[in-house]
Amino acid sequence: MTKTHSPTAAEIKEIFERIAPVYDRLNDRLSFGQHRIWKLIAVKWSEAKPGDQALDICCGSGDLALLLAKKVGKTGKVTGLDFAREQLAIARSRQMLKCPTVPMEWLEGDALNLPFADNQFDCATMGYGLRNVTNISRCLQELYRVLKPGARAAVLDFHRPSQSWMQNFQQWYLATIVVPTAENMGMKEEYAYLNPSIERFPNGAKQVEMSKIAGFEQAIHYPLMGDMMGILVLRK
Repeated sequence: MTKTHSPTAAEIKEIFERIAPVYDRLNDRLSFGQHRIWKLIAVKWSEAKPGDQALDICCGSGDLALLLAKKVGKTGKVTGLDFAREQLAIARSRQMLKCPTVPMEWLEGDALNLPFADNQFDCATMGYGLRNVTNISRCLQELYRVLKPGARAAVLDFHRPSQSWMQNFQQWYLATIVVPTAENMGMKEEYAYLNPSIERFPNGAKQVEMSKIAGFEQAIHYPLMGDMMGILVLRK
């Protein structure tokens, strides 16, 4: 496995601040719109329901949080947390258009030190965020801490496939589709970061192991897209 530089939290934050203006358009182009389906699945598996207190960690521009809002309704509340202020600004503006009547809160904060009480949330989601934190174990511990007993979380992210031919396809896709598309939108340097971040990220089996060490009673990883990504479903 190729050794890669592990960026600091400040470096990662800077990347996500810079890509905020084109983040949603790039995701649509690079996934051919499929990321919206994967996010719907993650929200479904979080088991969010009317009246719930829901949390979306590393919420970015708000896709998962807004989907959670449709589930919890006016009697619930969704809290979106991210460390990138520019992403949160976009999320707030999208809320006013899509879910103006559902109570939502957007907080700038650290996924490794969540500013919430123990046992506060009924459900949680995290989309393409666990791969970008500097301490995965600590993040899972914090997620466990703020969930109520019996609560479920769904964590969606990329990782390396287990089969070598799929690894080769993923490498080709990143090199020939993702980075050139990002370059056309002035974001080549920012999206070149994606490949090494996937290289460092643990596979599904390791994610399950780390989740159980963090305290989760149940942890199941469901592969998607030929095991190029997956959804880690957790229950406290």
